Amino acid sequence: MKLSTRDLIITALFTSLTAVGGFISIPLGPIYITLQTLFVILSGLILGAKLGALSQITYVVLGLIGLPVFSGGTGGLTSVVSPTFGFLMSFIVAAYVIGKLTEKNKSLSKIVYSVILGSFITYAIGVPYFYFIFTNYLGKNINFYAALKYACIPFIPGDIIKAVVAVILVKKLMPRLSKYLN
Repeated sequence: MKLSTRDLIITALFTSLTAVGGFISIPLGPIYITLQTLFVILSGLILGAKLGALSQITYVVLGLIGLPVFSGGTGGLTSVVSPTFGFLMSFIVAAYVIGKLTEKNKSLSKIVYSVILGSFITYAIGVPYFYFIFTNYLGKNINFYAALKYACIPFIPGDIIKAVVAVILVKKLMPRLSKYLN
């Protein structure tokens, strides 16, 4: 994939926004409420599949090499065995899918559908990873419902709010941004 200077700049912008979204956090048990998912959704909607996913890959790589960009100011290779690392990996997939679904059609119904699917993907990857690390690496005795109770259910209302904000922002910003992004 050949990237222009503009592509690199806007990709780096969304990498940075995702990192900042991790610093704006409220601890809720072993998982933080952050603004990261807002920027993941926006990266897919605004940048498209490839650049949206690239912004999230860059974010995860920066954290893995040791920069404290993950929620709670963490980073490093040990993050892989954190129960929340599956959510970070899901950001890449979610941004790609959201972007792929809306690259050619930015109708309201397509945007809403892609955001719902992207949010589902985040949970579909993050919750099983949370469960796997909790039970197999940390040795905790929890069932899958408990994993849902800790890593999914409390976050749904906030994710709905972030999704609505993302949809509103994209509908307002895309007419203005389209001349710069094409």
